[in-house]
Amino acid sequence: MSITAERKQELIGEFATKSGDTGSPEVQVAILTERIRNLTEHLKTHKKDFHSRRGLLIMVGQRRRLLDYTKKKSEERYQDLIKRLELRR
Repeated sequence: MSITAERKQELIGEFATKSGDTGSPEVQVAILTERIRNLTEHLKTHKKDFHSRRGLLIMVGQRRRLLDYTKKKSEERYQDLIKRLELRR
C-alpha cells in the first residue's frame, strides 16, 4: 500500500523546485497522490477495510489543503501541478 523508497525518490526528483528539495508543496502533493492511488487500488479489492479508508480520507484532505495553499501562493504553479499529476480540478 505504501510507496517504495525508489519511487519516492523519483517523485522528489521530478517535482522538486530546486536540488535537495523534499518539502515543497509540489513534492508533498505528488507523494500524497501516489499513496492515494495505491490505497485506492487496495480498497477496490478489500472493500471492508475501514481503517485504511479513514487513512485515505485523511490523505485526501491533506492533499486538498496543500493544493489550496499552492493556489493561494501561485496560480500558475497550481495549474502546472494539477496538469502534471492529472488531477481533475
